[in-house]
Amino acid sequence: MPAHKYRIGQIVEAAAKVFSVIPPGRYEIVRLMPPTVGGDNQYRIKSLSDGHERVVKESDLMEHPAG
Repeated sequence: MPAHKYRIGQIVEAAAKVFSVIPPGRYEIVRLMPPTVGGDNQYRIKSLSDGHERVVKESDLMEHPAG
């Protein structure tokens, strides 16, 4: 299992993708999750704007410039 790229408490951005189900914005990593069947690590993230939490793949995130 590959190591997670991001750590708990880190602020990240949702990657801009055409058909993304993740609203754009800043999120806080709240939990490291096991990888998907394809091997992409997953994270539980919390929106800094509305507080909603969701589970996303590592490939759906990018590092926040201040982050």
